[in-house]
Amino acid sequence: MKKQFFTVKDIVKITGVTARTLHYYDTINLLKPTRLSDNGYRAYSREDLERLQTILFFKEMDLSLKEISDIMKLSKKEQIEMLKMHYQTLLSKQQRLGVIINALEDYVSGKDVFNLNIFNNSPILPLEEQYNREAKIVYGETEKYKEYEKKLEKLSDEEREKLSYEFANNMEKVFKKLAKQIHNSPSSDKVQELIEEWKSYMEQSMSCDKELLECIANNYKFDNRFKNYFKQFSDEDLSDFVYQAIMYYCQNTQ
Repeated sequence: MKKQFFTVKDIVKITGVTARTLHYYDTINLLKPTRLSDNGYRAYSREDLERLQTILFFKEMDLSLKEISDIMKLSKKEQIEMLKMHYQTLLSKQQRLGVIINALEDYVSGKDVFNLNIFNNSPILPLEEQYNREAKIVYGETEKYKEYEKKLEKLSDEEREKLSYEFANNMEKVFKKLAKQIHNSPSSDKVQELIEEWKSYMEQSMSCDKELLECIANNYKFDNRFKNYFKQFSDEDLSDFVYQAIMYYCQNTQ
């Protein structure tokens, strides 16, 4: 004889959901069994099973139980229209997940967190913007920073982006060179030539006096974010090496 109803055990075996889940769906009126025996056993019809399978499908689509409950009350046509909108949401999440995966790959390969675009298209400001705002708070009242801001105001968004990109590349280039000199004295001619090169890149944005250079050197040595940034260029303490080289430059250059 053909079986007309399924027990909780049957549904668990067919779908893989737990009995606890079925009980919870019953409690929130998402999936009520067609029959309930006198002794409290639930009996599910084929229609109930189909409804459950639809619920499980929607759940895999990253919809909340509240959203699923609302969708299940709609006509087939209305469901499709709502799911079309959800499809666009999933595409955005897919793109976001791709960014996160790429950032994670870069980070575990040694790239500094400052250079990861992890907060793009996020309510959280990109790290570069966070650092820019921090710099404004810390240095905003100095004449050098005001000079820097005036220069930026004259640039278009495209020019600013290009300046930022070139600055980051130039910094990486000179720090890679300095990493190769780490076993030489910070006061050696070669290292000091590289500090002069570093300073020239800094001065593409603002003029740098002794006080500002020493301030930057201190940030390199004592700010953990910069210390971590330097680790991508050397397994040794490059931040301290650059600090010493800049301080020597400041003390011995007019």
